[in-house]
This record gives sequence, structure tokens and C-alpha cells, in this order.
Amino acid sequence: MHKQILLLHGPNLNLLGGREPEIYGSMTLAAINDAVKAHVERYSVGLRAEQSNHEGALIEHLHSAKAWADGVIFNPGAYTHTSIALRDAIGGIATPVIEVHLSNIHAREAFRHQSLLAGVCLGQIAGFGWHSYLLGADALLRYWQLLS
Repeated sequence: MHKQILLLHGPNLNLLGGREPEIYGSMTLAAINDAVKAHVERYSVGLRAEQSNHEGALIEHLHSAKAWADGVIFNPGAYTHTSIALRDAIGGIATPVIEVHLSNIHAREAFRHQSLLAGVCLGQIAGFGWHSYLLGADALLRYWQLLS
């Protein structure tokens, strides 16, 4: 496997499968990780999945990804709307980051409409449930294809 992806999940995503399934679906985080891993392996791409409820740990994962990952699929959860520190971490690495969300953040409460991270990400995908992660993987695959 020549390319590697960090699949990074932010706060409360460890509760998927039981947390507000009407918004976030019924698929568990482990099942999402497995589905994305199986999807990218068809293209000889490796995947490492991490989750943290702590902003600093997410920053550390992004920093370490600079050394080994060719791309990041990142669901920052509520930190999307609040974290300048995560924005700076993404901006500080040369690794392309795709921001993903299970729900359509633009159709929810007004405070969720703005992403502080989108401006330093390669792109944003929101509103397709767990398929948002697959679309994020496809976006990275296409991006790499365009570069070669």
C-alpha cells in the first residue's frame, strides 16, 4: 500500500450508533471505520482510524499525520465551529484534509452553519450520513489522481 489516510473523529463520535440516531444514524464508529477501510483498500490505500474527545489529542494526531499520511478525512464534530487551534493545526501541515460531517451542518442550528476549519481544508462534505466518509475518501482518491 503506497498511500495512507488518517481517518480522524472528534468529540462524541465514539457514541455513534446510540447517540441521536435520527440525526447521526445508527451505524457505530467501528462499523464506519471498517467500511471506509474496506473502501480504500480496493485502491491499495491504507487507513488508520483515531478518535478523541480532546482537542489537544486531535491536534497531536494531525501533527503526527504530517510524517506518515498522504491525506486526512476529519470529522471534527462540534470543534468545527469553535476551534481556531484545530484550524491552525490543519493549516500548519502540508497534508490535504477533507472535512466531513454526518449531518448537513448548514441545515441545522445557526451556530453550526460556520466552519472555522473549512478554509484550510481541501473541501467539506456534509449531510450524507456515514456515506460522507466514503465521499471524503473518494475526494482524496480523485485529488491524488489529479496530481499524478
